[in-house]
Parts: sequence; structure tokens; C-alpha cells
Amino acid sequence: MQEGKVTIHMEHIILIGHGSPKKEANNIDIVGKLLHNAIHPDCSDACVRSAYLEFGKPDIMTAIRQSIEEGATKIIAHPYFLSSGMHVTKDIPEIVDKARSQFPDVELVYTEPLGVHSKLVDIVIERIQSAKFAAPLDIEKRSFEIISEETDLSELPAEQLPIIKRVIHSTADLEFKNTLTFHPDAIRAGIEAIRAGKNILTDIEMVKAGINKKLMSRWGGKVICNITDEEVVRISEETGRTRSEIAMEKGLAENIGIIAIGNAPTALLKVIELMNEPRYSSLVTDHSLLVVGVPVGFVKALESKALLATQQFPFITNLSRKGGTPVAVAIVNALLKIAAEA
Repeated sequence: MQEGKVTIHMEHIILIGHGSPKKEANNIDIVGKLLHNAIHPDCSDACVRSAYLEFGKPDIMTAIRQSIEEGATKIIAHPYFLSSGMHVTKDIPEIVDKARSQFPDVELVYTEPLGVHSKLVDIVIERIQSAKFAAPLDIEKRSFEIISEETDLSELPAEQLPIIKRVIHSTADLEFKNTLTFHPDAIRAGIEAIRAGKNILTDIEMVKAGINKKLMSRWGGKVICNITDEEVVRISEETGRTRSEIAMEKGLAENIGIIAIGNAPTALLKVIELMNEPRYSSLVTDHSLLVVGVPVGFVKALESKALLATQQFPFITNLSRKGGTPVAVAIVNALLKIAAEA
């Protein structure tokens, strides 16, 4: 039944593990969360929980009692064990039988363990295949292959594919293939700026930290972030303006070829404002500066990106609420790789 947004399930599931003296090994609650999301995706009730035969908490009887106190009238107890040893055939059933005698009005179902199952073979095969891609470059290569296998990218412009794939790889979100938006001169402007040794201006330190400095060093450019600059902080305190927009204004004077904004819509709005001022008109008419604007959030984020998508100067943006540091970094690093490989 529904109570507001909370769904109350009268049937609870308890995953039972052996338990270990090593606290970090008692982690089947992670499996429980995955199971819960699979069978009750919009549920906030604790209808799937974990318990341990020994060492870990809660113990089996405590978990059963908690479920009953929360209104469960049926409890399915699953031994998360590979084989039917003494624990599965004797120790745990004795606890379940004891619970049945204490709570006669509650239906208690005890399942078989994982046991021998064809799907376990599939997992073993997957683990073997994954081991082949242990090196970072192998993992990245295989990840890109999976992206191509799971979504059709054939209709996208070839020059955009490395950027779109890297964003999807960084976010594990296939939606970006539909929402990433490019000015016709965006990739050309970005590559030319990189090869000319121009600097990259970021809105926050996290974006700065993620950009591949080793690739940039080939051409001599630097990554600049002024968000913690003393002058920027002082002006922000005196005027009440955000540090991010002040930092953008200060940074544009530092031989900038790419602006990468992943978090602050106010920074992106300020850049758009500045780029439409007469003093920066040459940057617009010459298409010599690329703005990567992908702030994430619910307030002004989409609006600022929609405004960016109407500009005359080169831009790469994402027309949704999604974005953030991983997206901004992925776009810039993709451009750096394209510049290095071309």
C-alpha cells in the first residue's frame, strides 16, 4: 500500500551470510541493496535486509524480529552460501524453526542456497573475461567497445564520437549521446587552442585536477583556476558576487583557449555575458575560444546551458540537468587526445 511516497511491503527478504571476524568482509548488505533496487526500484522501505550466522550484525533472529516489528507478515530467508553444508542444512534451519515457534502468525520461508546453477557459470566466465582487461588501457579499450555494443552511435558525426564516447565512459550514462550539443567549430577551435599552447580556464579546482597535464605539457599550455585567488575572494566578499563569476572575469585575460565549466551556472552565465561585450568581440568573430559549459544541478544549470547553445562562439554543452566535473574533464581530455593523435 502507499503512504505518501513510502511503499510498505508485508513480505520481507533476509539474505543470510556466514559472517567474518573481519568487519569489512561482512558486506552482503550491498547485495541486499542491489536486490532491493531490482525487485522494488521505488521503495524506501527496508523490505530486503542482511543478517549473519556469526560474527556479523545483525544476527538472524534479530533481523527476523526487526522485519516483524516493521509489519512483515511473510519473511523469505535466503542462505547466501555456495553449498549446502552444515550451516545451510542444520544451523540456520534451527534458527528459522525457533523463529517460527516464537512468531506463529508470520509465514517464514527458507530457500535453497546459491548452489550449483548455470548462471553462476556465467559469472565465472565474466570474471575470467574481465581479468583479461586488468591494465588501465585495456579496461578503457574494452569500456569503449561495450559502449559501441550497447548503443547505436552510427548516425553521430565522426569528429564528435571520441568526445561523446569519453563522456559516456566517464559517467556510465548513455543519455549523453542524445544531449551533448556542439557548435560547428567547437572541435576545431579546441584543438587549435591546445596546439597553440593556450591555457585552459576552469570554474573549480576539481575540474582543474582532472585535466591531463601530461598531454597539455606537449604544447606548453597551463590549467588555471582562480576560485581561491585572494583578490577573487576579497572582491566577492565586498560585492556579494559569486567567486566563480569573478574568477571567470579575471581568468579571461590569461591567454585562454578553452574555458571548462562543470559546476557553476553563474560562471557560465558570466562567460556568456563577457563574450558578448565589445572588448571580447574578436574572440567571437574569429571563433578562437571554446567554451565547454556543462554545469550540473537544478537551479540555472539547464537554463545556462540552453543559453550557451544559442551563442555564435564555439561551445560544447549538454542540454539536460546532468553534467558536472566528470563531464567537463572528459570533454577536455578527449580534445587533448584528439590533438595528440591527429
